[in-house]
Amino acid sequence: MADRTFYVTTPIFYVNDAPHIGHGYTQTMGDVLTRWHRQRGERVWYLTGVDEHGQKVLRKADENGVAPQDWVDGLVEREWKPMLETIDLANDDFIRTSEERHEVGVQAFWKKLNDNGAVYRGEFSGWYSVGSEEFVGDDDVADGEGDDEGHKISKLDGSRLEHVTESNYFFRLSDYQQQLLDFFDANPDFIQPASARNEVVAFVSRGLTDLSISRSTFDWGIPVPWDADHIFYVWVEALLNYATAVGYGSDEQRFDELWPADVHIVGKDIVRFHAIIWPAMLMAAGLPAPKRVFAHGWILVGGQKMSKSKANGIHPTQIVDTFGSDAYRYYFSRALTFGNDGSISWEDIGARYHAELANGLGNLASRAAAMVGKYFDGALPPAGEHGDAERAVVDLVAAATADADAAIEAIAPQDAVAAIWRIVDALNGYVTDQQPWQVAKDEAQRERLGTILNTTVEGLRALAVLLHPVMPKATAVLWESVGGATIGDLADQRIADVPRWGQVAAGTPIVKTAALFPRIDLTEE
Repeated sequence: MADRTFYVTTPIFYVNDAPHIGHGYTQTMGDVLTRWHRQRGERVWYLTGVDEHGQKVLRKADENGVAPQDWVDGLVEREWKPMLETIDLANDDFIRTSEERHEVGVQAFWKKLNDNGAVYRGEFSGWYSVGSEEFVGDDDVADGEGDDEGHKISKLDGSRLEHVTESNYFFRLSDYQQQLLDFFDANPDFIQPASARNEVVAFVSRGLTDLSISRSTFDWGIPVPWDADHIFYVWVEALLNYATAVGYGSDEQRFDELWPADVHIVGKDIVRFHAIIWPAMLMAAGLPAPKRVFAHGWILVGGQKMSKSKANGIHPTQIVDTFGSDAYRYYFSRALTFGNDGSISWEDIGARYHAELANGLGNLASRAAAMVGKYFDGALPPAGEHGDAERAVVDLVAAATADADAAIEAIAPQDAVAAIWRIVDALNGYVTDQQPWQVAKDEAQRERLGTILNTTVEGLRALAVLLHPVMPKATAVLWESVGGATIGDLADQRIADVPRWGQVAAGTPIVKTAALFPRIDLTEE
């Protein structure tokens, strides 16, 4: 599989404000997927970035009394790029829609569609959501209630609407209704999970209207190359980031090598853009659609979707500063079902940190290293003949590895981590049942003692590799503890090799490191 390039993207996020853990959730899950594929030995390209154009960003810049480019430059450097380090993202690229490579690609793409007759000039009069930068049909408009009383709102996402009348350019989206439905039938896994697929199919089946692709009432965006009085509608240029970032319009050889993307990870509120408008645009250009669009759910705090307007947008640093980036990544990989909405709480993060990380994995690693140090002067003892208990551990590691790999393939990181954690639980149970501290009292059972500790260390070796995509820092320390340097770099270890037993040679120094997950006093949090 070494010749495969696994190309994963997150949405590009609006830079009208600072990021919150909803953004970090999407990026972390993409990072877990791509790190795992790297550990498979595949070539990987992981793209994230920011969307800097559109009326919403312009208004935010105006509110702050700065030029839009200055506004987005400051936010990207001060907020968005630092977050990548906060959550330990190993992205390969970071695209900004104000970059020249993006503008060049966008203009080349739409010039091609215009030349092919897929674009025409027309009049638009209707409802527009600045909050979601979306044109909304009359059937999806409702009267607002409560705080929105006196306003029209979108049934699609609850955002407030404004009525606009403009002379714009349009994309013949309606021409692609049947092609899209046929494509969905031929590619049943294109949209995941099933709930998102059902929503999209139902929406397209209702009928598609042509899409306005330009705006002429403000100028913060990419100019339409054949009409300088217009800029591109933010979504039809933002969606192209997935192609422009890998060379469309600037490096065709590179584009051919990487396109189509394997997975677009998106929030469920923007799945229609990615599963309807985007593939239709690609069809019009004669380009293949991405292989999968995966729509994850919302993170709920107090039962509500996070947003700045509700003042419940938690920044990742609020969690990382207390629990560390590994625990942050673990929690969102384990506690939430990717594809469904999920509620989080400080109490649940703290409970899982102590029960699963500190007491579960951390204590196991500490005990194993301490016993090798105490009973064998810090050198890994050789294993004697395996009994039923050891064979059960070996078989479980093989089964859990296969299950985790299949879960990653299905874009179910929570199932992958759950499969891996079966090893943690099994090893803890194995140590408890085998009672090496009792076995150590009988010199005649020294070989048996060595077998128990050798098996435990080998299990920890497997865990270091399998959990590396989820918790890169802690697993690097664990790798050091179990003598992994004698095998090679942790990042070079392959998932397929994990079940191969006996990789840590007898005599390898086993080091008791600092606690992987030290206990945290949360009484004042």
